[in-house]
Amino acid sequence: MTTVLIADDQPLQRLGFRMLLESQDDLTVLAEATNGSEAVRLTAELLPDVVLMDIRMPGLDGIEATRRITATGDRTRVLILTTFDLDEYAYAGLRAGASGFLVKDAQPDDLLSGIRAVATGDAVVAPSLTRRLLDAYVHHLPAGTHSEPSAPDPRLATLTDREREILTVIGKGWTNTEIATRFHLAESTVKTHVGRILSKTGSRDRVQAVILAYETRLVQP
Repeated sequence: MTTVLIADDQPLQRLGFRMLLESQDDLTVLAEATNGSEAVRLTAELLPDVVLMDIRMPGLDGIEATRRITATGDRTRVLILTTFDLDEYAYAGLRAGASGFLVKDAQPDDLLSGIRAVATGDAVVAPSLTRRLLDAYVHHLPAGTHSEPSAPDPRLATLTDREREILTVIGKGWTNTEIATRFHLAESTVKTHVGRILSKTGSRDRVQAVILAYETRLVQP
């Protein structure tokens, strides 16, 4: 059973999400939060598998709430919900530690599969859409990212040459199948490499690995 916390300031939106999720045998809603502060508190108390996080909420917004939730290191993962697929806040939400984002008018099946994917540690955002998002909002990267680094990034220090190659193409939006074909590897081997990359770099999931590839300039905008 995958447990979910809904964080949204709109009562009808929360009701719609709850009705959809509770129609599924493998999903259950633990609670609802009406703002970011409540979402942080309830997450700490209930430890849901997934938080459906609205961005625009009164008081503490969804981005800061996401940052506080993911900073604890608990197993809870955050799925950002945006009004537009290139919402100006979506990139900030991913940098805050969210495992992906969905558009609020997504099809019900997409939302359900997205929740299940996040719960198992996968990224919800399709690789091509992740690349599009980062390309559009690359100016949000920290100051100095666009210049040559003065020293190698320590997050990459323990990666093998093959792992750096794979992280680079992950940043370019390649799927596991495309990586396997390009490097003449079995998909299971690619998955093993990806898992090691996430572990060594401290990336929560594939989305965070893409961001890392941009920040360390393995991928140029």
